[in-house]
Amino acid sequence: MSGAGFLAVDSGGSGLRVVVGGVGGDGPGPRGRRDSAEPVRTGPRGIDPGHLMGQLLPMVRSLTEETAVTRLETVVVGAAGLATLGDALRAELPGALARELGARRVALAADAVTAYVGALGPRAGAVVAAGTGLIAVGTDLSRWRRADGWGHLLGDCGSGAWIGRAGLEAALRAHDGRRDGSAALLVRAEERFGPAAGLPGQVYPRSDRPAVLASFAPEVAACAAADPVAAGILRAAARHMADAAAAVCPAGGEPRVAVTGGLLRMGEPLLVPLEEELAKRLPQARRTDAEGDPLDGSVRIATDLANGSLALPGDDRMLWTTSVPAG
Repeated sequence: MSGAGFLAVDSGGSGLRVVVGGVGGDGPGPRGRRDSAEPVRTGPRGIDPGHLMGQLLPMVRSLTEETAVTRLETVVVGAAGLATLGDALRAELPGALARELGARRVALAADAVTAYVGALGPRAGAVVAAGTGLIAVGTDLSRWRRADGWGHLLGDCGSGAWIGRAGLEAALRAHDGRRDGSAALLVRAEERFGPAAGLPGQVYPRSDRPAVLASFAPEVAACAAADPVAAGILRAAARHMADAAAAVCPAGGEPRVAVTGGLLRMGEPLLVPLEEELAKRLPQARRTDAEGDPLDGSVRIATDLANGSLALPGDDRMLWTTSVPAG
């Protein structure tokens, strides 16, 4: 097997994931994968295209040798932060991919879009991507809509960071003797972070503050069965997630709704109220499990783009495609 193929990339906070695959009748589909644990840097111009290419090229060259895909004519890069930090990528990456890899068709997608396509494919609906942060994306296949994704200080309501912060607030209320505190969460907070009075010093100076807050979310879930305060936090998170889904979900037809991301690992304490809240807010929607993850979405976009069958709406901030002239 040899010849033309595609490159699909998922770039996020945990690093890079890369797939090389074939198109057409000569062994279509993914053939090889590489992962890197180093996230792509951001700087004054946003996501750094040079740092992305520096990581990407060695991975791709080893994959092309392994898979015998010699012409990566189609490249799709799904990137966290593309909507607000992607100007340098749009300006420089297509040319760099053409020079180094022979790319002729390039798509840059927000990671929320690749999460959507991985979950639902090219269907109308809404996807909530819930992990440390939270964003909802929806489409009626004519345009994209997004809700939240504003970060842990201004939004990401219902996310792991939001749940963890709410749990720590409840712990500190118990420490102070205020109403609606949780003694159970106070015990767990002090087991994890030390004396409650020192908690601000454990959280505020950290550059990875969202992850630190999110690390306490499983403790909230663990207390929920016996602690009404913890259960109330998860119910509120479920309402926020359902509200975000409703804000982006198409009004007509029978749209599909899926939830993806690491927050699902919290299990029934979150999932039971989430199903109830989604049923209340979106009675017309068909709830479905996600088919795949953001890397699967990047692969799907690359395959459809290579075959000329991409049916998703274009958007400079969400899904931007361009053709690169040969030579």
